[in-house]
Amino acid sequence: MKVLSAIVPCYNSAAYMNHCIDTLLSGGQAVEILIIDDGSTDQTAAIADAYVQQYPDRVRAIHQENAGHGGAINTGIRQAQGHYIKVVDSDDWVSPDALQQILRELERFVSQQLEIDLLISNYVYEKVGVKHHVIQYANALPEKRILSWDEVGNFRIGQYILMHSVIYRTALLRSCGLKLPEHTFYVDNLFVYIPLPSVRSLYYLNVDLYHYYIGRADQSVQERTMIRRIDQQLKVNRLMLVQVNLDQVENPHLRRYMLNYLEIITTVSSTLLIISGTPENLDKMKSLWSFIRQQDTRLYRKMRFGVLGQAIHLPGRAGRHLVRLVYTISRKTVGFN
Repeated sequence: MKVLSAIVPCYNSAAYMNHCIDTLLSGGQAVEILIIDDGSTDQTAAIADAYVQQYPDRVRAIHQENAGHGGAINTGIRQAQGHYIKVVDSDDWVSPDALQQILRELERFVSQQLEIDLLISNYVYEKVGVKHHVIQYANALPEKRILSWDEVGNFRIGQYILMHSVIYRTALLRSCGLKLPEHTFYVDNLFVYIPLPSVRSLYYLNVDLYHYYIGRADQSVQERTMIRRIDQQLKVNRLMLVQVNLDQVENPHLRRYMLNYLEIITTVSSTLLIISGTPENLDKMKSLWSFIRQQDTRLYRKMRFGVLGQAIHLPGRAGRHLVRLVYTISRKTVGFN
């Protein structure tokens, strides 16, 4: 078995996938690279096959009918042969130096038969026209030792664990029953969130592994695109509520973290609906919060009357204007979108 399976979902990625794959190849024989060609109509398939021909013992190309980002990741999880899994989007890349450091730790876990469920590392926003912004976790996570959730500190706003920062143990992803919805954007939130209750041990390495590129006009995280695809964001938001019952999360530290993360995602959904300003989308916001109340009245009260819940429910045009202003400031400060 390889130490790490790198899943690279590709849909019409010919213009930029080479850089992503080349950085993963720096991992040598310890890494298998699964290029998931998700029904591409450009040269993606040919590029993937060329890599297989050149690196037959390190690269596999899987061609499938289009199933969306979630469908491609599902395929990668099923096909992975490595002890651990990392998802790397085809327009992003990894740092070769950081990858080497992480592989040394993963190899140690495997050789010593340490079942570390989750390795966390830093990631870097690579936003066009803006100095790169590093998200690291040293204040919340003790470095270079096996941790339980009881030893995890408080995460700051903008510091939550995202797909860019996680490497999961392959067996855990399979045993927790993770299956992402097909033809749906923003499933990376589910990829991180759903397995967390199954995580018993985690490890933090303070290296900047993942470089998250923001700049393509058609990118799913662009504000206009997110508003246009708001129904998919809402679908993911609802699935987070349905698929994990927070009352059944045993560890109180993990339960608090997951509640905070759920609040953040719900705030993002609500803020985008408010920013769009259409009557239809304002009704969708009401529907989202009604759904939360129907699912779990106690959870609804915690979220609705918390700081974020009260902020996005400020009444009238003045309230909506304030939400837009706070969103704009947060976007410039944190660096998202």
